[in-house]
Amino acid sequence: MLVNMKKILEDAEKGGYAIGCINTPNVETLRAVIGAAEDLNVPIIIDHAQVHDSLIPIEEIGPKMVEYAKKAKVPVCVHLDHGSDYNFVMRAIRCGFTSIMYDLSALPFEENMAKLKEFTKIAHDLDITVEAELGIMTSTEEDSHGGVTTGWTHETIKKTFTDPEQAAEFARNTGVDALAVCFGTAHGIYAEPPILDIERVKAIRKAMPKETRVVMHGGSGVDADQVQAAISAGCSKINYYSYMAKACSKHVYEELEKKNGNAFWHEVQEDAYEFMRRYAREVLTVFKNGK
Repeated sequence: MLVNMKKILEDAEKGGYAIGCINTPNVETLRAVIGAAEDLNVPIIIDHAQVHDSLIPIEEIGPKMVEYAKKAKVPVCVHLDHGSDYNFVMRAIRCGFTSIMYDLSALPFEENMAKLKEFTKIAHDLDITVEAELGIMTSTEEDSHGGVTTGWTHETIKKTFTDPEQAAEFARNTGVDALAVCFGTAHGIYAEPPILDIERVKAIRKAMPKETRVVMHGGSGVDADQVQAAISAGCSKINYYSYMAKACSKHVYEELEKKNGNAFWHEVQEDAYEFMRRYAREVLTVFKNGK
């Protein structure tokens, strides 16, 4: 069932759980993520990151994402992840995406806010939900999203944290449906275990309009207790990808070693699909937050 993001995130916050948002840059991952959501009977957000367009163009993977979403037994939102180029955002809309992250977080606060306000009016007229980002999400050296590495440590990352009052002003003035905020996570593989500022999440949730949802990026690699604490503090959408992608590569490598490389490619693909479906099921179970 193809849906936009607004209603499922509203239900998630009311229910005290979070919706997983997972990159699907190929058909095996697409099948695995939706299959895991169906196994657990939970809504899911599948997304295509602008940086992954070099792997597979949005015009090729996007229609497949929409098709799989329509046929799914659970609500599925088709979302653009970190769309920073307006023309690329328009390409996603033409492909039928029901939700757009227009990421202008690298711009000055006022300019980010003004451009998101203008875009959100257009998107809402098309029944498309909008996510923005405030604060600059740090990337580790192993970032599948192609972000800027800033020498991630627990201390340096604090400079990027989102200010609760700025978040409130931004949400009020733009009307965005969801806001990705920075409070201790990073894109990619962590060099040391992250420590989340849960009190900051609570402050952001309290300051922002009730209809704007709080989003956590860089969710993979964060231990389950911290993830669930963030959910209870107000996060209703969690982005997850890097650790699942890396784990699947390791799994395939080990399986090929066992078989001395003696496997057909279609067998490798199906094995990877089954592994990712199991992995995604475990992740989405954490996001249910005991519900």
